[in-house]
Amino acid sequence: MGQITASRAPVTETLEDYSLRYAPTSFRRWSPYVVATTALGGIAYLADFAIGASIVFTNGAVAGIAAILAAAVIIFVTGVPIARACARYGVDMDLLTRGCGFGYFGSTLTSLIYASFTFIFFALEGSIMAQGFDYAFGIPLWAGYLISSLVIVPLVVYGMRALAKLQTWTQPVWLVLLVLPFVVVMVQHPGALSQLVGFAGSDGEHRGFSWTGFGLGMGVALSLIGQIGEQADYLRFMPAKTADNSRAWNLATLAAGPGWVVLGALKQIGGALLAVAAITYAGASTRTAGEPIHQYAEAIRPWLGDATVAVAAVFVIMSQVKINSTNAYSGSLSWSNFFSRITHRHPGRVYYVALNVGIALLLMELNMFGFLNTILGFYSNVGIAWIGAVCADLLINKPLGLSPRYIEFKRAYLHAINPVGFGSMVVASVVSVAAFFGAFGDGLPRAFSPLIALVIAVVLSPVLAVATRGRYYLARENTLRTEGADTDLLTCGSCGIGYERPDVADCPFVATTVCSLCCSLDSRCHDICKQTVSLGMPSVRPA
Repeated sequence: MGQITASRAPVTETLEDYSLRYAPTSFRRWSPYVVATTALGGIAYLADFAIGASIVFTNGAVAGIAAILAAAVIIFVTGVPIARACARYGVDMDLLTRGCGFGYFGSTLTSLIYASFTFIFFALEGSIMAQGFDYAFGIPLWAGYLISSLVIVPLVVYGMRALAKLQTWTQPVWLVLLVLPFVVVMVQHPGALSQLVGFAGSDGEHRGFSWTGFGLGMGVALSLIGQIGEQADYLRFMPAKTADNSRAWNLATLAAGPGWVVLGALKQIGGALLAVAAITYAGASTRTAGEPIHQYAEAIRPWLGDATVAVAAVFVIMSQVKINSTNAYSGSLSWSNFFSRITHRHPGRVYYVALNVGIALLLMELNMFGFLNTILGFYSNVGIAWIGAVCADLLINKPLGLSPRYIEFKRAYLHAINPVGFGSMVVASVVSVAAFFGAFGDGLPRAFSPLIALVIAVVLSPVLAVATRGRYYLARENTLRTEGADTDLLTCGSCGIGYERPDVADCPFVATTVCSLCCSLDSRCHDICKQTVSLGMPSVRPA
Protein backbone atom coordinates (compact mmCIF):
# COMPACT_ATOMS: atom_id res chain seq x y z
CA MET A 1 0.00 0.00 0.00
CA GLY A 2 2.96 2.26 0.40
CA GLN A 3 3.79 5.14 2.63
CA ILE A 4 1.32 7.90 3.39
CA THR A 5 2.16 11.25 1.93
CA ALA A 6 0.66 13.44 4.60
CA SER A 7 0.03 17.07 3.75
CA ARG A 8 2.25 18.42 6.47
CA ALA A 9 5.03 20.97 6.30
CA PRO A 10 8.06 20.25 8.50
CA VAL A 11 7.40 21.70 11.94
CA THR A 12 9.30 22.16 15.17
CA GLU A 13 7.47 20.71 18.14
CA THR A 14 8.90 23.49 20.31
CA LEU A 15 6.89 25.96 18.24
CA GLU A 16 3.98 23.59 17.81
CA ASP A 17 3.71 22.74 21.52
CA TYR A 18 2.10 19.45 20.45
CA SER A 19 -0.87 21.42 19.19
CA LEU A 20 -2.58 18.41 17.61
CA ARG A 21 -1.33 15.61 19.75
CA TYR A 22 -0.74 14.09 23.15
CA ALA A 23 1.88 15.93 25.23
CA PRO A 24 4.57 13.28 25.78
CA THR A 25 5.87 12.44 29.21
CA SER A 26 9.41 13.32 28.09
CA PHE A 27 8.31 16.91 27.33
CA ARG A 28 6.51 17.42 30.63
CA ARG A 29 9.59 18.40 32.60
CA TRP A 30 8.18 21.32 34.58
CA SER A 31 7.30 20.95 38.24
CA PRO A 32 3.62 21.06 39.26
CA TYR A 33 4.31 24.49 40.77
CA VAL A 34 5.67 25.96 37.51
CA VAL A 35 2.77 24.57 35.47
CA ALA A 36 0.25 25.90 37.99
CA THR A 37 1.89 29.33 38.08
CA THR A 38 1.88 29.52 34.29
CA ALA A 39 -1.77 28.45 34.09
CA LEU A 40 -2.83 30.91 36.77
CA GLY A 41 -0.97 33.71 35.00
CA GLY A 42 -3.78 33.63 32.48
CA ILE A 43 -6.32 34.81 35.06
CA ALA A 44 -4.73 38.25 35.09
CA TYR A 45 -7.50 39.40 32.79
CA LEU A 46 -9.47 42.51 33.73
CA ALA A 47 -12.63 41.41 31.96
CA ASP A 48 -13.71 40.25 35.41
CA PHE A 49 -13.72 43.88 36.56
CA ALA A 50 -15.88 44.89 33.60
CA ILE A 51 -18.16 41.84 33.88
CA GLY A 52 -18.75 42.29 37.60
CA ALA A 53 -19.55 45.98 37.14
CA SER A 54 -21.87 45.21 34.22
CA ILE A 55 -23.79 42.54 36.17
CA VAL A 56 -24.30 44.82 39.18
CA PHE A 57 -25.16 47.86 37.05
CA THR A 58 -27.84 45.85 35.24
CA ASN A 59 -29.30 43.73 38.06
CA GLY A 60 -28.39 45.48 41.30
CA ALA A 61 -25.82 44.39 43.87
CA VAL A 62 -27.90 41.85 45.82
CA ALA A 63 -28.94 39.74 42.84
CA GLY A 64 -25.70 40.46 40.98
CA ILE A 65 -23.32 39.28 43.72
CA ALA A 66 -25.46 36.18 44.36
CA ALA A 67 -25.32 35.41 40.61
CA ILE A 68 -21.54 35.76 40.52
CA LEU A 69 -21.10 33.39 43.47
CA ALA A 70 -23.55 30.81 42.09
CA ALA A 71 -21.83 30.82 38.71
CA ALA A 72 -18.47 30.36 40.43
CA VAL A 73 -19.72 27.23 42.20
CA ILE A 74 -20.95 25.72 38.92
CA ILE A 75 -17.70 26.56 37.12
CA PHE A 76 -15.61 25.09 39.95
CA VAL A 77 -17.55 21.81 40.15
CA THR A 78 -17.53 21.24 36.38
CA GLY A 79 -13.85 22.19 36.17
CA VAL A 80 -12.52 19.59 38.62
CA PRO A 81 -12.94 16.43 36.47
CA ILE A 82 -11.80 18.21 33.30
CA ALA A 83 -8.63 19.53 34.93
CA ARG A 84 -7.71 16.16 36.39
CA ALA A 85 -8.34 14.31 33.14
CA CYS A 86 -6.26 16.72 31.03
CA ALA A 87 -3.39 16.67 33.53
CA ARG A 88 -3.46 12.89 33.83
CA TYR A 89 -3.69 12.04 30.14
CA GLY A 90 -1.61 14.92 28.70
CA VAL A 91 -4.38 16.11 26.39
CA ASP A 92 -5.96 19.48 25.68
CA MET A 93 -9.66 20.26 25.76
CA ASP A 94 -10.21 19.25 22.13
CA LEU A 95 -8.62 15.81 22.51
CA LEU A 96 -10.47 15.30 25.79
CA THR A 97 -13.77 16.15 24.12
CA ARG A 98 -13.16 13.60 21.36
CA GLY A 99 -12.86 10.82 23.91
CA CYS A 100 -15.74 12.01 26.09
CA GLY A 101 -18.65 11.19 23.83
CA PHE A 102 -18.22 13.46 20.80
CA GLY A 103 -16.25 11.38 18.31
CA TYR A 104 -13.51 12.45 15.92
CA PHE A 105 -15.53 14.90 13.80
CA GLY A 106 -18.15 15.57 16.46
CA SER A 107 -15.60 17.51 18.48
CA THR A 108 -14.92 19.75 15.48
CA LEU A 109 -17.93 21.85 16.46
CA THR A 110 -16.59 22.23 19.98
CA SER A 111 -13.26 23.41 18.54
CA LEU A 112 -15.20 26.29 16.99
CA ILE A 113 -16.99 26.96 20.28
CA TYR A 114 -13.67 27.06 22.10
CA ALA A 115 -12.01 29.16 19.40
CA SER A 116 -14.87 31.65 19.65
CA PHE A 117 -14.30 31.83 23.43
CA THR A 118 -10.65 32.74 22.89
CA PHE A 119 -11.23 35.44 20.28
CA ILE A 120 -14.27 36.92 22.08
CA PHE A 121 -12.24 37.35 25.24
CA PHE A 122 -9.14 38.41 23.33
CA ALA A 123 -11.28 41.19 21.85
CA LEU A 124 -12.69 42.09 25.24
CA GLU A 125 -9.26 42.23 26.86
CA GLY A 126 -7.79 44.05 23.86
CA SER A 127 -10.54 46.66 24.18
CA ILE A 128 -9.58 47.16 27.81
CA MET A 129 -5.91 47.56 26.85
CA ALA A 130 -6.87 50.07 24.15
CA GLN A 131 -8.84 52.03 26.77
CA GLY A 132 -5.62 52.09 28.79
CA PHE A 133 -3.64 53.42 25.81
CA ASP A 134 -6.28 56.09 25.27
CA TYR A 135 -6.31 57.08 28.95
CA ALA A 136 -2.54 57.19 29.42
CA PHE A 137 -1.22 58.27 26.02
CA GLY A 138 -4.21 59.72 24.16
CA ILE A 139 -3.99 57.04 21.46
CA PRO A 140 -7.33 56.75 19.59
CA LEU A 141 -9.22 53.55 20.31
CA TRP A 142 -8.99 52.24 16.74
CA ALA A 143 -5.20 52.53 16.87
CA GLY A 144 -5.13 51.08 20.39
CA TYR A 145 -7.03 48.03 19.16
CA LEU A 146 -4.38 47.45 16.50
CA ILE A 147 -1.47 47.90 18.91
CA SER A 148 -3.02 45.66 21.56
CA SER A 149 -3.40 42.92 18.94
CA LEU A 150 0.01 43.10 17.26
CA VAL A 151 1.99 43.24 20.51
CA ILE A 152 0.72 39.78 21.49
CA VAL A 153 1.73 37.83 18.39
CA PRO A 154 5.51 37.53 19.03
CA LEU A 155 4.87 36.52 22.65
CA VAL A 156 2.97 33.35 21.74
CA VAL A 157 5.08 32.08 18.85
CA TYR A 158 7.33 30.01 21.11
CA GLY A 159 4.55 28.40 23.11
CA MET A 160 4.73 26.97 26.61
CA ARG A 161 8.41 27.67 27.30
CA ALA A 162 8.16 31.40 26.56
CA LEU A 163 4.77 31.75 28.26
CA ALA A 164 6.04 30.02 31.42
CA LYS A 165 8.77 32.66 31.75
CA LEU A 166 6.40 35.55 30.99
CA GLN A 167 3.81 34.51 33.56
CA THR A 168 6.32 33.60 36.29
CA TRP A 169 8.36 36.82 36.04
CA THR A 170 5.38 39.18 36.02
CA GLN A 171 3.23 37.46 38.64
CA PRO A 172 4.64 39.08 41.85
CA VAL A 173 4.39 42.63 40.49
CA TRP A 174 0.93 41.98 39.13
CA LEU A 175 -0.35 40.64 42.46
CA VAL A 176 0.87 43.73 44.32
CA LEU A 177 -0.75 46.07 41.81
CA LEU A 178 -3.97 44.01 41.91
CA VAL A 179 -4.38 44.38 45.66
CA LEU A 180 -3.42 48.09 45.76
CA PRO A 181 -6.73 49.74 44.68
CA PHE A 182 -8.79 47.70 47.15
CA VAL A 183 -6.49 48.67 50.03
CA VAL A 184 -6.79 52.34 49.06
CA VAL A 185 -10.59 52.25 48.73
CA MET A 186 -11.15 50.48 52.05
CA VAL A 187 -8.80 52.84 53.91
CA GLN A 188 -10.11 56.01 52.27
CA HIS A 189 -13.78 55.00 52.26
CA PRO A 190 -14.63 52.52 55.07
CA GLY A 191 -18.26 52.56 53.97
CA ALA A 192 -17.50 51.40 50.43
CA LEU A 193 -18.75 47.85 51.03
CA SER A 194 -22.03 49.16 52.38
CA GLN A 195 -22.35 51.38 49.32
CA LEU A 196 -21.83 48.32 47.10
CA VAL A 197 -24.34 46.10 48.92
CA GLY A 198 -26.97 48.83 48.78
CA PHE A 199 -26.40 49.69 45.13
CA ALA A 200 -29.68 49.39 43.23
CA GLY A 201 -28.29 49.25 39.70
CA SER A 202 -27.60 52.04 37.27
CA ASP A 203 -31.34 52.75 36.98
CA GLY A 204 -31.91 52.67 40.76
CA GLU A 205 -34.69 50.08 40.48
CA HIS A 206 -32.94 46.86 41.57
CA ARG A 207 -32.42 47.27 45.30
CA GLY A 208 -33.66 43.87 46.45
CA PHE A 209 -33.15 40.30 45.25
CA SER A 210 -34.75 39.33 41.95
CA TRP A 211 -34.82 35.82 40.50
CA THR A 212 -34.80 37.26 37.01
CA GLY A 213 -31.83 39.47 37.78
CA PHE A 214 -30.09 36.56 39.49
CA GLY A 215 -30.58 34.33 36.44
CA LEU A 216 -29.51 36.95 33.92
CA GLY A 217 -26.44 37.84 35.95
CA MET A 218 -25.48 34.21 36.37
CA GLY A 219 -25.80 33.71 32.62
CA VAL A 220 -23.25 36.46 31.97
CA ALA A 221 -20.86 35.11 34.61
CA LEU A 222 -21.21 31.56 33.24
CA SER A 223 -19.83 32.72 29.90
CA LEU A 224 -16.44 32.25 31.58
CA ILE A 225 -17.00 28.50 31.89
CA GLY A 226 -14.89 27.98 28.77
CA GLN A 227 -11.86 29.30 30.68
CA ILE A 228 -11.24 25.74 31.89
CA GLY A 229 -10.12 24.98 28.32
CA GLU A 230 -7.36 27.57 28.57
CA GLN A 231 -6.33 26.17 31.94
CA ALA A 232 -6.24 22.69 30.38
CA ASP A 233 -3.93 23.90 27.61
CA TYR A 234 -1.31 24.33 30.36
CA LEU A 235 -2.37 21.48 32.63
CA ARG A 236 -1.62 18.94 29.89
CA PHE A 237 2.05 19.68 30.58
CA MET A 238 1.73 18.59 34.21
CA PRO A 239 4.34 15.91 35.00
CA ALA A 240 3.15 12.35 35.43
CA LYS A 241 1.63 11.79 38.86
CA THR A 242 3.84 9.69 41.14
CA ALA A 243 3.93 8.73 44.81
CA ASP A 244 6.56 11.42 45.41
CA ASN A 245 4.70 14.32 43.79
CA SER A 246 1.12 13.20 44.46
CA ARG A 247 0.27 15.92 46.97
CA ALA A 248 1.82 18.72 44.91
CA TRP A 249 0.20 17.33 41.75
CA ASN A 250 -3.27 17.26 43.30
CA LEU A 251 -2.98 20.76 44.77
CA ALA A 252 -1.51 22.25 41.59
CA THR A 253 -4.17 20.63 39.40
CA LEU A 254 -6.97 21.87 41.65
CA ALA A 255 -5.55 25.38 41.95
CA ALA A 256 -4.63 25.85 38.29
CA GLY A 257 -7.72 24.06 36.99
CA PRO A 258 -11.04 25.03 38.61
CA GLY A 259 -9.22 27.14 41.20
CA TRP A 260 -8.98 30.07 38.80
CA VAL A 261 -12.64 30.87 39.41
CA VAL A 262 -12.08 31.63 43.11
CA LEU A 263 -9.95 34.64 42.26
CA GLY A 264 -12.13 35.26 39.21
CA ALA A 265 -15.30 35.64 41.30
CA LEU A 266 -13.48 37.87 43.79
CA LYS A 267 -12.28 40.04 40.91
CA GLN A 268 -15.83 40.35 39.54
CA ILE A 269 -17.12 41.48 42.93
CA GLY A 270 -14.04 43.68 43.27
CA GLY A 271 -14.75 45.26 39.88
CA ALA A 272 -18.28 46.04 41.02
CA LEU A 273 -16.88 47.55 44.23
CA LEU A 274 -14.42 49.79 42.34
CA ALA A 275 -17.13 50.81 39.87
CA VAL A 276 -19.60 51.80 42.60
CA ALA A 277 -16.83 53.61 44.48
CA ALA A 278 -15.90 55.53 41.31
CA ILE A 279 -19.53 56.66 40.92
CA THR A 280 -20.10 57.42 44.60
CA TYR A 281 -16.84 59.08 45.60
CA ALA A 282 -15.32 60.34 42.32
CA GLY A 283 -18.49 61.29 40.44
CA ALA A 284 -17.70 59.01 37.50
CA SER A 285 -20.41 58.24 34.96
CA THR A 286 -21.79 54.74 34.58
CA ARG A 287 -19.98 54.36 31.24
CA THR A 288 -16.53 55.27 32.52
CA ALA A 289 -17.04 53.42 35.82
CA GLY A 290 -17.58 50.25 33.80
CA GLU A 291 -14.11 50.49 32.24
CA PRO A 292 -11.33 48.86 34.31
CA ILE A 293 -8.78 51.59 33.58
CA HIS A 294 -11.05 54.22 35.14
CA GLN A 295 -12.06 51.94 38.02
CA TYR A 296 -8.41 51.39 38.86
CA ALA A 297 -7.27 54.99 38.39
CA GLU A 298 -10.04 56.52 40.50
CA ALA A 299 -9.31 54.04 43.29
CA ILE A 300 -5.56 54.71 43.58
CA ARG A 301 -5.65 58.46 42.90
CA PRO A 302 -5.94 59.54 46.58
CA TRP A 303 -2.61 57.88 47.39
CA LEU A 304 -0.60 58.13 44.17
CA GLY A 305 -1.64 61.56 42.88
CA ASP A 306 0.39 62.46 39.78
CA ALA A 307 1.66 58.88 39.44
CA THR A 308 -1.90 57.55 39.02
CA VAL A 309 -1.94 57.51 35.23
CA ALA A 310 1.42 55.75 34.92
CA VAL A 311 0.67 53.07 37.54
CA ALA A 312 -2.83 52.40 36.18
CA ALA A 313 -1.49 52.08 32.65
CA VAL A 314 1.27 49.67 33.73
CA PHE A 315 -1.23 47.46 35.58
CA VAL A 316 -3.79 47.38 32.79
CA ILE A 317 -1.26 46.76 30.01
CA MET A 318 0.58 44.07 32.00
CA SER A 319 -2.70 42.32 32.83
CA GLN A 320 -3.87 42.32 29.25
CA VAL A 321 -0.55 41.06 27.87
CA LYS A 322 -0.63 38.18 30.35
CA ILE A 323 -4.17 37.08 29.48
CA ASN A 324 -4.16 37.78 25.76
CA SER A 325 -0.98 35.78 25.28
CA THR A 326 -3.00 32.89 26.75
CA ASN A 327 -6.06 33.66 24.58
CA ALA A 328 -3.96 33.77 21.40
CA TYR A 329 -2.07 30.60 22.35
CA SER A 330 -5.19 28.60 23.19
CA GLY A 331 -6.96 29.91 20.10
CA SER A 332 -4.11 28.72 17.89
CA LEU A 333 -4.43 25.22 19.37
CA SER A 334 -8.16 25.16 18.76
CA TRP A 335 -7.96 26.41 15.17
CA SER A 336 -5.18 23.88 14.48
CA ASN A 337 -7.43 21.05 15.62
CA PHE A 338 -10.38 22.34 13.62
CA PHE A 339 -8.65 22.87 10.27
CA SER A 340 -6.50 19.74 10.45
CA ARG A 341 -9.64 17.60 10.46
CA ILE A 342 -11.48 19.59 7.81
CA THR A 343 -8.62 20.08 5.34
CA HIS A 344 -6.15 17.27 6.25
CA ARG A 345 -3.45 19.93 6.31
CA HIS A 346 -1.46 21.54 9.08
CA PRO A 347 0.74 24.47 8.03
CA GLY A 348 1.69 25.09 11.67
CA ARG A 349 0.19 26.47 14.89
CA VAL A 350 1.80 29.89 14.37
CA TYR A 351 -0.38 30.59 11.31
CA TYR A 352 -3.49 30.20 13.43
CA VAL A 353 -2.20 32.71 15.99
CA ALA A 354 -2.58 35.32 13.25
CA LEU A 355 -6.07 34.08 12.38
CA ASN A 356 -7.29 34.23 15.97
CA VAL A 357 -5.83 37.69 16.56
CA GLY A 358 -7.26 38.95 13.26
CA ILE A 359 -10.82 37.90 14.16
CA ALA A 360 -10.47 39.47 17.61
CA LEU A 361 -9.23 42.72 16.06
CA LEU A 362 -12.31 42.84 13.83
CA LEU A 363 -14.59 42.42 16.88
CA MET A 364 -12.76 45.23 18.65
CA GLU A 365 -13.15 47.59 15.73
CA LEU A 366 -16.88 46.74 15.72
CA ASN A 367 -17.08 47.86 19.38
CA MET A 368 -18.04 44.55 20.98
CA PHE A 369 -17.42 46.16 24.40
CA GLY A 370 -20.68 48.05 23.98
CA PHE A 371 -22.68 44.80 23.69
CA LEU A 372 -20.95 42.90 26.48
CA ASN A 373 -23.93 41.41 28.32
CA THR A 374 -25.70 40.22 25.15
CA ILE A 375 -22.61 38.57 23.66
CA LEU A 376 -21.58 36.83 26.87
CA GLY A 377 -25.14 35.82 27.78
CA PHE A 378 -25.63 34.15 24.40
CA TYR A 379 -22.24 32.43 24.45
CA SER A 380 -22.80 30.95 27.91
CA ASN A 381 -25.70 28.84 26.61
CA VAL A 382 -23.56 27.02 24.08
CA GLY A 383 -20.43 26.89 26.20
CA ILE A 384 -22.13 25.34 29.22
CA ALA A 385 -23.89 22.74 27.06
CA TRP A 386 -20.48 21.58 25.82
CA ILE A 387 -18.83 21.56 29.25
CA GLY A 388 -21.85 19.87 30.81
CA ALA A 389 -21.75 17.01 28.30
CA VAL A 390 -18.02 16.45 28.84
CA CYS A 391 -18.40 16.51 32.62
CA ALA A 392 -21.31 14.08 32.51
CA ASP A 393 -19.14 11.61 30.65
CA LEU A 394 -16.26 11.96 33.11
CA LEU A 395 -18.40 11.91 36.27
CA ILE A 396 -21.24 9.54 35.30
CA ASN A 397 -20.64 7.54 32.14
CA LYS A 398 -17.05 6.44 32.76
CA PRO A 399 -17.46 5.42 36.42
CA LEU A 400 -20.60 3.43 35.50
CA GLY A 401 -18.86 1.71 32.59
CA LEU A 402 -21.11 3.34 29.99
CA SER A 403 -18.02 4.66 28.19
CA PRO A 404 -14.34 3.64 28.09
CA ARG A 405 -12.58 4.50 31.33
CA TYR A 406 -9.64 6.08 29.50
CA ILE A 407 -9.45 8.96 26.99
CA GLU A 408 -9.13 7.77 23.39
CA PHE A 409 -8.41 10.68 21.04
CA LYS A 410 -6.89 9.10 17.93
CA ARG A 411 -8.79 9.09 14.64
CA ALA A 412 -7.92 5.42 14.05
CA TYR A 413 -10.11 4.27 16.93
CA LEU A 414 -12.99 6.76 16.94
CA HIS A 415 -16.29 7.00 15.12
CA ALA A 416 -16.82 10.22 13.21
CA ILE A 417 -19.69 11.25 15.49
CA ASN A 418 -20.74 9.87 18.84
CA PRO A 419 -24.40 10.75 19.50
CA VAL A 420 -23.89 10.64 23.28
CA GLY A 421 -21.89 13.81 23.86
CA PHE A 422 -22.49 15.48 20.53
CA GLY A 423 -26.24 14.87 20.66
CA SER A 424 -26.48 16.04 24.27
CA MET A 425 -24.67 19.28 23.49
CA VAL A 426 -26.69 20.04 20.35
CA VAL A 427 -30.06 19.44 22.02
CA ALA A 428 -29.08 21.41 25.12
CA SER A 429 -27.75 24.29 23.01
CA VAL A 430 -30.80 24.53 20.77
CA VAL A 431 -33.29 24.49 23.66
CA SER A 432 -31.34 26.96 25.82
CA VAL A 433 -30.64 29.39 22.96
CA ALA A 434 -34.34 29.31 22.09
CA ALA A 435 -35.09 30.12 25.74
CA PHE A 436 -32.49 32.92 25.69
CA PHE A 437 -34.28 34.56 22.75
CA GLY A 438 -37.66 34.35 24.49
CA ALA A 439 -39.20 31.29 22.85
CA PHE A 440 -40.61 30.20 26.24
CA GLY A 441 -41.39 33.67 27.51
CA ASP A 442 -39.38 36.64 28.72
CA GLY A 443 -39.39 35.66 32.39
CA LEU A 444 -37.49 32.96 34.23
CA PRO A 445 -36.94 30.58 31.26
CA ARG A 446 -35.01 33.30 29.46
CA ALA A 447 -33.10 34.33 32.57
CA PHE A 448 -32.12 30.76 33.44
CA SER A 449 -31.41 29.53 29.91
CA PRO A 450 -27.76 28.55 30.75
CA LEU A 451 -28.97 26.34 33.60
CA ILE A 452 -31.45 24.75 31.20
CA ALA A 453 -28.50 23.92 28.94
CA LEU A 454 -26.51 22.43 31.82
CA VAL A 455 -29.33 20.24 33.12
CA ILE A 456 -30.25 18.91 29.66
CA ALA A 457 -26.63 18.11 28.76
CA VAL A 458 -25.88 16.36 32.07
CA VAL A 459 -29.09 14.30 32.06
CA LEU A 460 -29.16 13.46 28.36
CA SER A 461 -25.55 12.22 28.18
CA PRO A 462 -26.00 9.08 30.33
CA VAL A 463 -29.46 8.52 28.86
CA LEU A 464 -28.02 8.40 25.35
CA ALA A 465 -25.08 6.29 26.55
CA VAL A 466 -27.51 3.69 27.88
CA ALA A 467 -29.71 3.93 24.77
CA THR A 468 -26.75 3.37 22.42
CA ARG A 469 -25.12 0.88 24.84
CA GLY A 470 -21.92 2.90 24.56
CA ARG A 471 -21.11 1.45 21.16
CA TYR A 472 -20.25 4.72 19.47
CA TYR A 473 -17.26 5.50 21.67
CA LEU A 474 -14.78 3.17 19.95
CA ALA A 475 -14.80 2.06 16.32
CA ARG A 476 -12.27 -0.70 17.00
CA GLU A 477 -10.01 -1.95 19.74
CA ASN A 478 -6.73 -0.15 20.48
CA THR A 479 -4.31 -3.08 20.50
CA LEU A 480 -1.32 -0.88 21.36
CA ARG A 481 -2.74 0.57 24.55
CA THR A 482 -1.22 -0.24 27.93
CA GLU A 483 -2.20 0.86 31.41
CA GLY A 484 -0.42 3.86 32.91
CA ALA A 485 2.24 6.13 31.42
CA ASP A 486 4.18 4.37 28.69
CA THR A 487 7.27 6.14 27.38
CA ASP A 488 8.25 3.43 24.89
CA LEU A 489 9.01 5.03 21.52
CA LEU A 490 7.30 3.55 18.46
CA THR A 491 8.32 4.68 14.99
CA CYS A 492 5.69 6.27 12.78
CA GLY A 493 5.57 4.53 9.40
CA SER A 494 4.66 7.83 7.72
CA CYS A 495 7.03 10.49 9.08
CA GLY A 496 9.68 8.12 10.44
CA ILE A 497 9.82 9.80 13.88
CA GLY A 498 9.54 7.97 17.20
CA TYR A 499 6.56 8.78 19.44
CA GLU A 500 5.44 7.55 22.84
CA ARG A 501 2.96 4.70 22.77
CA PRO A 502 -0.15 6.74 23.76
CA ASP A 503 0.39 8.90 20.65
CA VAL A 504 0.55 6.02 18.14
CA ALA A 505 -2.02 3.81 16.38
CA ASP A 506 -1.75 0.58 14.44
CA CYS A 507 -2.47 1.32 10.78
CA PRO A 508 -3.31 -1.30 8.12
CA PHE A 509 -2.85 1.29 5.36
CA VAL A 510 0.81 1.85 6.27
CA ALA A 511 1.05 -1.74 7.51
CA THR A 512 2.76 -0.58 10.70
CA THR A 513 2.30 2.07 13.39
CA VAL A 514 1.44 5.69 12.64
CA CYS A 515 1.54 8.78 14.89
CA SER A 516 -1.71 10.55 15.74
CA LEU A 517 -0.87 13.62 13.63
CA CYS A 518 -0.04 11.69 10.46
CA CYS A 519 -3.20 9.66 11.08
CA SER A 520 -5.23 12.88 11.28
CA LEU A 521 -3.72 14.42 8.17
CA ASP A 522 -3.93 11.42 5.89
CA SER A 523 -6.53 11.90 3.15
CA ARG A 524 -5.82 8.73 1.16
CA CYS A 525 -6.62 5.91 3.56
CA HIS A 526 -10.38 6.61 3.68
CA ASP A 527 -10.48 5.10 7.19
CA ILE A 528 -9.62 1.63 5.91
CA CYS A 529 -8.90 0.59 9.49
CA LYS A 530 -12.59 0.98 10.34
CA GLN A 531 -14.20 -0.37 7.17
CA THR A 532 -15.18 -3.58 8.87
CA VAL A 533 -17.33 -1.60 11.26
CA SER A 534 -20.77 -0.80 9.96
CA LEU A 535 -22.06 2.71 10.66
CA GLY A 536 -25.37 1.32 11.75
CA MET A 537 -23.98 -1.56 13.81
CA PRO A 538 -20.83 -0.44 15.63
CA SER A 539 -19.07 -3.45 17.10
CA VAL A 540 -16.97 -2.17 19.98
CA ARG A 541 -18.36 -1.62 23.44
CA PRO A 542 -16.66 0.29 26.28
CA ALA A 543 -13.63 -1.40 27.78
